[in-house]
Amino acid sequence: MTFKKIKFVTDSVADIPEPLVKKWDISVVPCFVNYGGESYADDGVELVREDYYNALPDMDETPKTAAMPPGIAQEAIENAFNDADHLVIVTTPAKLSGIYNAMRLGMAEIPQEQVTLIDSGQLSMGIGWQVIVGAEVAAETGDVEKTIQTVKQVKAQQEVYAGLYTLEFLRRSGRVGWATANIGALLQIKPVVRVEDGEIDPVSRVRTFKRVIDKLADLVRAQAPLEKVAILHVNNMDAHDQLTDLLSDILPEDTITGLIGPTLGTHIGPGAIGAAVLRKGWRDT
Repeated sequence: MTFKKIKFVTDSVADIPEPLVKKWDISVVPCFVNYGGESYADDGVELVREDYYNALPDMDETPKTAAMPPGIAQEAIENAFNDADHLVIVTTPAKLSGIYNAMRLGMAEIPQEQVTLIDSGQLSMGIGWQVIVGAEVAAETGDVEKTIQTVKQVKAQQEVYAGLYTLEFLRRSGRVGWATANIGALLQIKPVVRVEDGEIDPVSRVRTFKRVIDKLADLVRAQAPLEKVAILHVNNMDAHDQLTDLLSDILPEDTITGLIGPTLGTHIGPGAIGAAVLRKGWRDT
């Protein structure tokens, strides 16, 4: 087997912490948030996340999110390919965004036998775990086939759940059919959702946010033992701390915590909290 330098490209919805981006030399292509007549890159620089989320509920217009233009995707992909033998591009689901298509167009000039495009079927660190674990295996083995198989195994052995403080922002997005009715907002229902294969489906509907946190804890605990966990939130550190405390006995030492990025946070709304978990034994599938 010839050892190859394999690099990963993904989009900013993946929520991969910057230290891990640097460690594994991952190229992250920013999506965009548009409001107030301006367009802001979701790159951790143009938008101050805490300030944006604090302002979001009172904005006169609902911000829109957008995939990166194919030209920006192309530039990032070609730069990543400059010192790589093979690229693996893992994206936000095509069912939910134009990101997959932008990446597909952006890789058109790369020799197609040296690039693999994968629809993650996931959001936030559900994408991130596929990229991070894939990059670990790529660095260890230099084996393209094994790296791609690893991404597929992680995809099959992970779960992503989120609890929404309000249904209003998901309803406004219009991207999830069951959330577009007003009844949820009128009844103050707080949904707990699961992400799989590009679908966001409710697994529970409760009336209080405490029940949201309890339900998330139950769902995560049901997946134990866990190899990797990320607990992320949209400006709700209290919920983060409560969920972490409930799961403290099963969380790995390297559990990732932090803020969900604006591209996704715009749609799930301030106060939301989520968990992306990878089960132990995923290598055996």
